[in-house]
Amino acid sequence: MINPDRLWERLMRLGEIGKQESGGITRLSFTPEERAAKDLVRSFMLEAGLSVREDAVGNLIGRWEGRNPEAPVVLVGSHIDSVFNGGNFDGPLGVMAGVEILHAMQEQNIVTEHPIEVIAFTDEEGTRFSYGMIGSRGIAGILERSELVHSDKDGISIEEAMRQNGLDPDAIGEAARPKGSVKAYVELHIEQGKVLESRNLSVGVVNGVAGPLWMKFILEGEAGHAGATPMTLRRDPLAAAAEIMLAIEQEAGQTDAAVGTVGQMQVFPGGVNIIPGRVEFSLDLRDVDQSILDRVEAQIVSRAEHICEKRGIALKVELLQRIPPVICSEEIQQAARNACESLGFEPFTMPSGAGHDCMQLTGLCPVGMIFARSQKGISHNPAEYTTKEDCADGANVLYKTVLSLAVEA
Repeated sequence: MINPDRLWERLMRLGEIGKQESGGITRLSFTPEERAAKDLVRSFMLEAGLSVREDAVGNLIGRWEGRNPEAPVVLVGSHIDSVFNGGNFDGPLGVMAGVEILHAMQEQNIVTEHPIEVIAFTDEEGTRFSYGMIGSRGIAGILERSELVHSDKDGISIEEAMRQNGLDPDAIGEAARPKGSVKAYVELHIEQGKVLESRNLSVGVVNGVAGPLWMKFILEGEAGHAGATPMTLRRDPLAAAAEIMLAIEQEAGQTDAAVGTVGQMQVFPGGVNIIPGRVEFSLDLRDVDQSILDRVEAQIVSRAEHICEKRGIALKVELLQRIPPVICSEEIQQAARNACESLGFEPFTMPSGAGHDCMQLTGLCPVGMIFARSQKGISHNPAEYTTKEDCADGANVLYKTVLSLAVEA
């Protein structure tokens, strides 16, 4: 079993790096704050008796050797970068728990057949460059050299930032793991939602990760004077947009797990006394079932077209991003459920609505996740919090899950 005090103390020490006056964490990729965080995590890995290296895309990796060094490795980890003014648990819990389970194995003289590696992935969040999961894409061999042109607000590209940190952008292919070299990837993460809390459970087993579909709706009507244009003669794209948003809520709400969110909207020209002439808004649509996601998407677009036709509004729908949902490995799910039962926890299964690095690794190896309860479901916020006890429960489930997959010799 793991040492909960040591896990918590390391989490709190890591949380001091990039800490803001608000209490939140800002630790963006390829910054001095991230470098300091990596150096601290490296020291924890060394304390745990691991051999440590950084790969060609900056992933920090600690290795616990198995009885058979040539056997496929069991990967465990997460990320230590953050959003702007984020929390101290989103990402770091998975990395620190990974270090802790291997430290505990060392102390208990446990030897496994398969090697185990804990990894802190580079730039999961995508906050600095608006392009994330760089490290997991690199490991999976799907990071393209051309994608390193994405830049931050100061015009510094990923390529430049890598060079500033001693990495060679032309060598990113060296981070890719060969097919068959990884047995499984398992990640402990905070839930970032309220499901576990609502059921009074500290831990959940993830059965799939919802695929984010991002779209942009552009509605063109006719601007006019707010006082001089009768309601019956208006072609108001904002009124049409409001009706479409209700349709989004209805269509997603008729499913078990689909969610639809409009998070951005622009109204032109934006005057208090002007009927809008143009409206743009985003849609983030997610589900763990691709067939349901496709059906809800089609229904929303069909209803939007009907609404706009009825109102005399021109409609254009642009696809911004489509990432397929991920189904977690049944073997890993079963190992995690067994771990829960052995520890006296209900083996509760649930989907993940948020995206994670495992989505990039499905072509490389089976993937799985374990959730720890989030207080009030708050995340990406200074108030993000998971109790010491819940962190320990999640880490102990991770410990037994990984031990089962790596096979104690």
